[in-house]
Amino acid sequence: MMRALGYPRLISMENFHTPNFMLVSEVLLWLVKRYEPQTDIPPDVETEQDRVFFIKAVAQFMATKAHIKLNTKKLYQADGYAVKELLKVTSVLYGAMNTKGVERADVSEEDSSKFKFDLGSKIADLKAARQLASEITSKGASLYDLLGKEVELREARTESIARPLEINEAEKMMKIAIDCVLEQVQKTKDMLNNVALDEANLEAKIEKRKLELERSQKRLQTLQSVRPAFMDEYEKIEEQLQKQYSSYLEKFRNLTYMEQLLDDHRRTEQEMFEEAANMLRLMQNRLKEEEQHLLKSGNNDDSDVEIQEDEGSDSEVEDRQIMKQRTTAETLLQGRAGARIVGTMQGGDMEEDEDSGDSEIDLDEEEDEEEDDMEDDSMEISPSKSRHRARKPEPLEESDNDF
Repeated sequence: MMRALGYPRLISMENFHTPNFMLVSEVLLWLVKRYEPQTDIPPDVETEQDRVFFIKAVAQFMATKAHIKLNTKKLYQADGYAVKELLKVTSVLYGAMNTKGVERADVSEEDSSKFKFDLGSKIADLKAARQLASEITSKGASLYDLLGKEVELREARTESIARPLEINEAEKMMKIAIDCVLEQVQKTKDMLNNVALDEANLEAKIEKRKLELERSQKRLQTLQSVRPAFMDEYEKIEEQLQKQYSSYLEKFRNLTYMEQLLDDHRRTEQEMFEEAANMLRLMQNRLKEEEQHLLKSGNNDDSDVEIQEDEGSDSEVEDRQIMKQRTTAETLLQGRAGARIVGTMQGGDMEEDEDSGDSEIDLDEEEDEEEDDMEDDSMEISPSKSRHRARKPEPLEESDNDF
């Protein structure tokens, strides 16, 4: 199509595989000039702003002159989508050239490049022709209706022409017309007078509003200059409120800190309780294993009476130690689990603090003593274990004792 329209260079889709804005701008400018040579569109496309302005100008020209809607975004992309927008303009020019037979076989390439198709200048004439055609149609219809009434109107017209003119009647009609005109003039004068009165009333109202505005401004200034009576009390209360708020913030921070400490203390107590329970469980398992081991060894050594008595006395000692160790561990766990610190944000007297401090020291001492007892018990148990292991006799071949 571009070659048929007379574009000087060859172009194809290969030129638009990558964005080629310079070629798109050149083709658009050539098409606009081909559509209307007197068009003045700036060809500068060096900066981004110039490119946007160029695309907008071309799209606006095509919309107003040729009624062709172009997508400015696709034109700005300058790729294959821009070719579709260019085809809208080229197809219109190509179709017009084919319908009017502009292309000739003997016209050279130079003459075809100089071809000018001025369609934009004819659009105004086309609109005027359409308007005249509609007016002719309406005028013809009204003329046809009037010609249909010509038979009746012809008789009335001939009678009026044949009747002689009476001066008195004409004078009377002229007086009636003059009176009507004078009445209309008087109405117009009355309206003008009313307008003047309304203007005076409006000016009076405006002056009144101005005076009220001045009085209100003066009153506002006086109220702003005078200090209210309750302002001092308000400032004092505001200072007190600020102090109360600062104290509230301090107490709230202290309260949250104490709650955090209490949670940490309870967590440590729970961990100690679980650790003591685990230790007690391990000690119980170990003692059960030792008892089973001692029972097995006692079944093999029943023939020796002395050894059996020693083992019976040792087992009784071990049983008492185990019971003592269990009771001390249970009392320690109960004391640790039941101990809770209860306090308030307010401070007490010095004597109460000393008593509480003594009570805490006593609790610590009792816990230390219980732990020492547990260690002593464990130390007493361990030598007995080693002694029994050392005194383990050899098994007899024949024995009547079932135990």
